[in-house]
Amino acid sequence: MFIDFATSALVTMLVTLDPPGLAPIFLSLTRGMSAGERRQVAVRACIIAFCIMAFFGVAGDIVLKALGVSLPAFRIAGGLLLFWIAFEMVFERRTERKQQTAETAITQDHIRNVAAFPLAIPLMAGPGALTATILLAGRAQGDPLLLTTLAAICGLVILCCLAVFLAASRIAKLLGVTGNIVLTRLLGVILAALAVQFVIDGARAVVGGG
Repeated sequence: MFIDFATSALVTMLVTLDPPGLAPIFLSLTRGMSAGERRQVAVRACIIAFCIMAFFGVAGDIVLKALGVSLPAFRIAGGLLLFWIAFEMVFERRTERKQQTAETAITQDHIRNVAAFPLAIPLMAGPGALTATILLAGRAQGDPLLLTTLAAICGLVILCCLAVFLAASRIAKLLGVTGNIVLTRLLGVILAALAVQFVIDGARAVVGGG
């Protein structure tokens, strides 16, 4: 049972978080930052995502039920917030806002904000990842060994994301300014589609009673 659980958890979390797929999005969200600032965003986002996933693995289902919030509602909310970020990426609103912001805010507050949202939530610790974590924790049935294994696997997958993020700065240098701009617009459209899919999945679950 242990090996089956560990294998299932590892595959599920890898597919759900999709570390390689996050790399181009990370590049777009951190465009204009130095390598050091990107590193800060990557580390902070990974720590936040791991803490959220660990929390939901332990008490997520209980907390959501206590608040009267369903996972479909969480999915819809995450999709709407993600769509706003995608809108800003496509129409370069993020660049305009950064130009109107003080330099200190860009290097400190902006780094913290990007790391927390949308990188950690909902791109890493999003509805899919949190749902998977809650379901896997349910399969563990309170077994300390299995719960510890799940936490370790979540940590391993988060470390994979961190490794991908740290290598993303090299990709940015290869792309250059024009390449980064094109990539930002393209990924903005992809993010918008992903956001709409979040909303559709949540609405479908609500209509279907799940």
